[in-house]
Amino acid sequence: MSASARRELGEFLRSRRAQVDPRDSGLPPGGARRTPGLRREEVALLSGVSSTWYTWLEQGRDIHPSRQVVDALARTLRMSPAEHGYVLRLTGHGGPAPGDPGAGMPGHVQRLLDALGPSPAYAITADWSIAGWNHAYERLYPGVAAVGPAGRNLLELVFTDPAVRALLGDWDTDSRRFLAQFRAEVGPRLADPVVVDLVARLEAASPDFRAGWASHDVDRFSSAERRFEHPVVGTLLLEHHQLTPADAPGLQVVVYTAAAGSRTADRLAALAGQAAGG
Repeated sequence: MSASARRELGEFLRSRRAQVDPRDSGLPPGGARRTPGLRREEVALLSGVSSTWYTWLEQGRDIHPSRQVVDALARTLRMSPAEHGYVLRLTGHGGPAPGDPGAGMPGHVQRLLDALGPSPAYAITADWSIAGWNHAYERLYPGVAAVGPAGRNLLELVFTDPAVRALLGDWDTDSRRFLAQFRAEVGPRLADPVVVDLVARLEAASPDFRAGWASHDVDRFSSAERRFEHPVVGTLLLEHHQLTPADAPGLQVVVYTAAAGSRTADRLAALAGQAAGG
């Protein structure tokens, strides 16, 4: 593990340890605790490791936990599948991190976005920079074309653009979910200068980002229905999907489709008609 991965692992384990109720772990009620959650020695005992070794792990020392130990810690700390996967990746047991897609947007991926017609769609890189989008997405969020390439990062726009905040029907929940998914993806690459710069900018610009980043929450993507409040056509209920092209693994294609049983398809069509009519 790199030094940044060891540091992130230690901070993440401490944050999860603080969230576990000792009673849920079958521990007898003890005296007053100075801090919430489990003590280090309790985590070590329940996970079958020495207290000193576990303390070193939280301190970011250069030690390498086995897959078996990682799995035991995940059980003790009652980690979600996303959190368990995050720790596996940090410790080198979860496969390679997403790669760099290289310079530019592959033409065939852009053609795929364009072929999706009325469904808003865009592609992001490993650091969530928006590499391309279709006309339907630009009608949903015109600001994507207005901002310069250097600031065209999905996470940055979510936390700094008032238009995105107004567009997302449940910004508080959606923004925290985006951030948890982002951290899960970039955790093994926190020392990457691009990630370091992005996090520093957002910590300086957004108190909401600072609070969410300090929580160390992680989550994995799942398709779900999201509500958008468009200033022209009103409420849009869109199902959120994510795909990775087999020949461009450094890109993620995000597609929004009209939710079944809603008026969203008609409203997307109306939005397209207004754009065509000038």
